[in-house]
Amino acid sequence: MPHGVPEPEPAPQQPGEDSHTVRLRADLRTEDGAVVVSPVGELDYDSVALLRTQLHEAIGQARERVVVDCHGLSFCDSTGLNLLLNTRAEAERAHLTLVLAGLQSSVARVFELTGAQTVFDIRADLGSALAR
Repeated sequence: MPHGVPEPEPAPQQPGEDSHTVRLRADLRTEDGAVVVSPVGELDYDSVALLRTQLHEAIGQARERVVVDCHGLSFCDSTGLNLLLNTRAEAERAHLTLVLAGLQSSVARVFELTGAQTVFDIRADLGSALAR
């Protein structure tokens, strides 16, 4: 940069980001009457804050259903599973349905090992989660 010209400020760090890598991103949108949250990356202790924020916002916006489109989620540890369990309970208190869609095999395995698949509405893909 020329002398006297200030350097641009770096983009603000988002919840769940560290200064080295972004391990999780999450998109929030409305589709076919449902609020859809699409996490992409690894869901663990270091990245859970971002998804927690998006899920809380989704519950606040939803009228009937919140769908978590997990097809881009490559990893989920116990922290992520706990977040999803708490979100399910929060959705129930708000008289909403929480649906998980498109779990990758590594993420589905965590649900199977813990028995969590028995308490969630899990669909094969986003299309089936959005179908009424």
